[in-house]
Amino acid sequence: MNWLSWIVVGGIAGWIASLLTRSNARMGLLANIIVGIVGGLLGGFLMDLIGASGVTGFNLWSLLVSVIGATVLLWIINLIRKR
Repeated sequence: MNWLSWIVVGGIAGWIASLLTRSNARMGLLANIIVGIVGGLLGGFLMDLIGASGVTGFNLWSLLVSVIGATVLLWIINLIRKR
């Protein structure tokens, strides 16, 4: 995937994950993009651990993997912030 695809998928994935974790009010566009991109990396790593394919390109599966990773990332961040 080229860098523009990473930004688009990252932004959408970060936004969906922030809605799922109820942290959308605290996040802006740039934070959503960063969380989505890092979530894509984390989601790909998690999928690799269970034997599934990770981010494979600009498709629905990659978006789902990125949303899962971004949701896990935001969950971890929220745990750290509450301490």
